[in-house]
Amino acid sequence: MTGEFMKVALQIAFENVSESHGGPFGAVVVKDGKIVGTGRNEVTYLNDPSAHAEIQAIRSACKTLNTFQLDGCEIYSSCEPCPMCMGAIFWARPKAVYFACTKEDAAKIGFDDQFIYEQLALAVEERQLKMIQLSDQTAEEPFKAWTDSMQKVTY
Repeated sequence: MTGEFMKVALQIAFENVSESHGGPFGAVVVKDGKIVGTGRNEVTYLNDPSAHAEIQAIRSACKTLNTFQLDGCEIYSSCEPCPMCMGAIFWARPKAVYFACTKEDAAKIGFDDQFIYEQLALAVEERQLKMIQLSDQTAEEPFKAWTDSMQKVTY
Protein backbone atom coordinates (compact mmCIF):
# COMPACT_ATOMS: atom_id res chain seq x y z
CA MET A 1 0.00 0.00 0.00
CA THR A 2 2.84 2.45 0.76
CA GLY A 3 3.97 2.26 -2.85
CA GLU A 4 0.56 3.48 -3.96
CA PHE A 5 0.83 6.58 -1.79
CA MET A 6 4.25 7.36 -3.26
CA LYS A 7 2.76 6.98 -6.73
CA VAL A 8 0.16 9.62 -5.81
CA ALA A 9 2.87 12.02 -4.59
CA LEU A 10 4.86 11.47 -7.79
CA GLN A 11 1.75 11.96 -9.94
CA ILE A 12 1.03 15.25 -8.17
CA ALA A 13 4.62 16.36 -8.88
CA PHE A 14 4.38 15.36 -12.53
CA GLU A 15 1.03 17.10 -13.03
CA ASN A 16 2.38 20.23 -11.34
CA VAL A 17 5.07 20.49 -14.01
CA SER A 18 2.71 19.48 -16.84
CA GLU A 19 0.29 22.24 -15.82
CA SER A 20 3.13 24.80 -15.43
CA HIS A 21 1.88 25.34 -11.90
CA GLY A 22 5.20 25.07 -10.08
CA GLY A 23 8.23 22.94 -9.30
CA PRO A 24 8.44 19.16 -9.68
CA PHE A 25 7.38 18.29 -6.15
CA GLY A 26 4.32 16.61 -4.66
CA ALA A 27 3.42 15.21 -1.26
CA VAL A 28 0.60 13.42 0.53
CA VAL A 29 -0.18 12.84 4.20
CA VAL A 30 -1.70 9.48 5.13
CA LYS A 31 -3.49 8.44 8.31
CA ASP A 32 -4.90 4.98 8.92
CA GLY A 33 -4.38 4.03 5.28
CA LYS A 34 -6.21 7.07 3.86
CA ILE A 35 -4.90 10.25 2.26
CA VAL A 36 -5.86 13.16 4.52
CA GLY A 37 -3.79 15.89 2.85
CA THR A 38 -2.12 16.66 -0.45
CA GLY A 39 0.29 19.33 -1.56
CA ARG A 40 2.23 20.48 -4.54
CA ASN A 41 4.95 23.04 -4.97
CA GLU A 42 3.21 26.39 -5.44
CA VAL A 43 6.08 28.78 -4.77
CA THR A 44 5.85 30.63 -8.08
CA TYR A 45 2.08 30.22 -8.47
CA LEU A 46 1.32 31.79 -5.07
CA ASN A 47 4.43 34.00 -4.87
CA ASP A 48 5.08 32.31 -1.54
CA PRO A 49 8.57 30.89 -0.82
CA SER A 50 7.09 28.66 1.88
CA ALA A 51 4.59 26.96 -0.45
CA HIS A 52 6.58 23.75 -0.84
CA ALA A 53 4.71 20.49 -1.44
CA GLU A 54 5.31 19.11 2.04
CA ILE A 55 4.22 22.36 3.73
CA GLN A 56 1.08 22.45 1.59
CA ALA A 57 0.32 18.79 2.40
CA ILE A 58 0.83 19.41 6.13
CA ARG A 59 -1.52 22.42 6.00
CA SER A 60 -4.11 20.39 4.11
CA ALA A 61 -3.92 17.43 6.52
CA CYS A 62 -4.08 19.62 9.62
CA LYS A 63 -7.18 21.31 8.24
CA THR A 64 -8.79 17.95 7.42
CA LEU A 65 -7.94 16.46 10.81
CA ASN A 66 -8.61 19.69 12.73
CA THR A 67 -5.31 19.49 14.57
CA PHE A 68 -1.88 21.11 14.58
CA GLN A 69 0.05 17.84 14.88
CA LEU A 70 0.06 14.82 12.63
CA ASP A 71 0.40 12.08 15.23
CA GLY A 72 0.05 8.65 13.63
CA CYS A 73 0.43 10.05 10.12
CA GLU A 74 2.93 9.33 7.38
CA ILE A 75 4.20 11.77 4.77
CA TYR A 76 5.03 10.64 1.24
CA SER A 77 7.08 13.11 -0.75
CA SER A 78 8.33 12.97 -4.31
CA CYS A 79 11.71 14.25 -3.05
CA GLU A 80 13.74 14.35 0.15
CA PRO A 81 12.42 17.37 2.08
CA CYS A 82 14.45 20.59 2.19
CA PRO A 83 15.56 22.15 5.51
CA MET A 84 12.44 24.33 5.77
CA CYS A 85 10.13 21.38 5.16
CA MET A 86 12.10 19.21 7.56
CA GLY A 87 11.54 21.82 10.26
CA ALA A 88 7.80 21.82 9.58
CA ILE A 89 7.75 18.02 9.48
CA PHE A 90 9.48 17.74 12.84
CA TRP A 91 7.01 20.25 14.33
CA ALA A 92 4.07 18.31 12.84
CA ARG A 93 5.35 15.08 14.44
CA PRO A 94 4.32 12.42 11.90
CA LYS A 95 5.49 8.87 12.58
CA ALA A 96 7.39 8.50 9.28
CA VAL A 97 8.48 10.26 6.09
CA TYR A 98 9.01 8.43 2.81
CA PHE A 99 10.66 10.09 -0.18
CA ALA A 100 11.53 9.13 -3.74
CA CYS A 101 14.28 11.39 -5.14
CA THR A 102 17.18 12.59 -2.99
CA LYS A 103 18.39 16.12 -2.29
CA GLU A 104 21.30 15.32 -4.60
CA ASP A 105 18.85 14.48 -7.39
CA ALA A 106 17.12 17.82 -6.79
CA ALA A 107 20.44 19.68 -6.86
CA LYS A 108 21.18 18.25 -10.31
CA ILE A 109 18.13 20.08 -11.72
CA GLY A 110 18.75 23.38 -9.92
CA PHE A 111 17.10 22.86 -6.52
CA ASP A 112 20.24 22.87 -4.36
CA ASP A 113 19.71 23.47 -0.64
CA GLN A 114 23.26 22.60 0.43
CA PHE A 115 24.06 26.25 1.18
CA ILE A 116 21.21 26.31 3.74
CA TYR A 117 22.58 23.26 5.55
CA GLU A 118 26.01 24.96 5.59
CA GLN A 119 24.63 28.28 6.84
CA LEU A 120 22.62 26.64 9.64
CA ALA A 121 25.79 24.96 10.89
CA LEU A 122 27.51 28.33 11.34
CA ALA A 123 27.32 30.61 14.36
CA VAL A 124 24.75 33.38 13.83
CA GLU A 125 27.41 36.05 13.38
CA GLU A 126 29.18 34.00 10.67
CA ARG A 127 26.17 33.56 8.37
CA GLN A 128 25.91 35.34 5.01
CA LEU A 129 22.50 36.70 5.99
CA LYS A 130 22.98 39.41 8.57
CA MET A 131 21.29 38.34 11.80
CA ILE A 132 21.46 40.70 14.75
CA GLN A 133 19.83 40.29 18.13
CA LEU A 134 18.10 43.47 19.29
CA SER A 135 17.54 43.35 23.03
CA ASP A 136 14.74 45.21 24.70
CA GLN A 137 13.76 45.34 28.35
CA THR A 138 10.32 43.99 27.45
CA ALA A 139 11.60 41.17 25.20
CA GLU A 140 10.84 38.38 27.66
CA GLU A 141 7.37 39.59 28.63
CA PRO A 142 5.60 37.41 26.01
CA PHE A 143 7.58 34.40 27.29
CA LYS A 144 6.59 35.19 30.87
CA ALA A 145 2.94 35.58 29.84
CA TRP A 146 3.11 32.18 28.11
CA THR A 147 4.70 30.55 31.14
CA ASP A 148 2.06 32.00 33.44
CA SER A 149 -0.90 31.30 31.17
CA MET A 150 -3.42 28.73 32.38
CA GLN A 151 -5.07 28.59 28.93
CA LYS A 152 -2.08 27.71 26.74
CA VAL A 153 -2.06 24.66 24.54
CA THR A 154 1.45 23.24 24.64
CA TYR A 155 3.03 21.73 21.59
